[in-house]
Amino acid sequence: MKTVLITHAFPEDTIEPLKSVAHVIQGPIGPDLMSRSEVLQHVSDVDGIINQGELRVDAELLDAAPKLKIVANASLGTDNLNLAALTERGIWATNILDAFVDSTADCTMGLILGLARRIVEADSYVRSGLWKAFQPGAWDGLTLAGQVLGLVGYGRIGQAVATRARAFGMKIIWNSLPASADPEYRTLDDLLRESDFVSLHVPLTQDTHHLLNAQRLSSMKKGAYLINMARGQVVEEAALARVLEEGHLAGAGLDVFENEPQVHPSLITNHKAILTPHFGGGTRQARRAARLLSIKNVAAVLSGDLPLSPVNRPALSELGVRV
Repeated sequence: MKTVLITHAFPEDTIEPLKSVAHVIQGPIGPDLMSRSEVLQHVSDVDGIINQGELRVDAELLDAAPKLKIVANASLGTDNLNLAALTERGIWATNILDAFVDSTADCTMGLILGLARRIVEADSYVRSGLWKAFQPGAWDGLTLAGQVLGLVGYGRIGQAVATRARAFGMKIIWNSLPASADPEYRTLDDLLRESDFVSLHVPLTQDTHHLLNAQRLSSMKKGAYLINMARGQVVEEAALARVLEEGHLAGAGLDVFENEPQVHPSLITNHKAILTPHFGGGTRQARRAARLLSIKNVAAVLSGDLPLSPVNRPALSELGVRV
């Protein structure tokens, strides 16, 4: 029987589609994931791997896994995968297209609201015991209606954020590739100059690494806010810490970090920043849908069928896949 490795324990009912086609090895129960060294101990006899997007699938791992037929990310991002190497070796790669769209868009709006209304600061103030009386004006924030939200990346998640933001009366502008004649489209530099809030929703690639570098962060509208729901390396974190300290930006909502779980020390102590532990897409419903789709992708490939949500295309003639 074939073998599938899952780096994080899934609920038993979600792995049901795999039981007839594979023996399943699972990672630890709870928040922790199987370590890379543990994965490497198992992969010599593994036909499929399911991970949360944390496992770096590179030449070292592939050399150790001669039977591997599919790597399924239970996440949207694929920056952990060497797609060229996987394709060359005839190994499928899959991800989760829609499972985390609504939950990530909801979290984005949560960060926008948290910054605009200083919710985290106010919560800490009340808990500190410093609040002694009603203080009109002391905690005034921003009304979202009329604020310009610039979306960098306008795929499924960016568009879902736009739908929510319009309900608050925000004006939407966006940037994505290719350029568009849509009146809401802006070049990246124009978007940064015009936006009161900038929200990032791009994949991590060579082109988007440090997309918001020191120069671009300094070019943002003074008093603007930055939201990063993409990948930490899209932003030059040390430069962001500086523009926040200098007061050029009014705040930042960060769910991802350049060297996570490490966070720049200045951001940790800066009350202008809301920091969350890469949990943007993590709702119970979204996580279950993601697990189910990743399981179905692996079950399909191990049964000789096409995966449901591939991100590469190995030569089908070499795979013996039914088409």
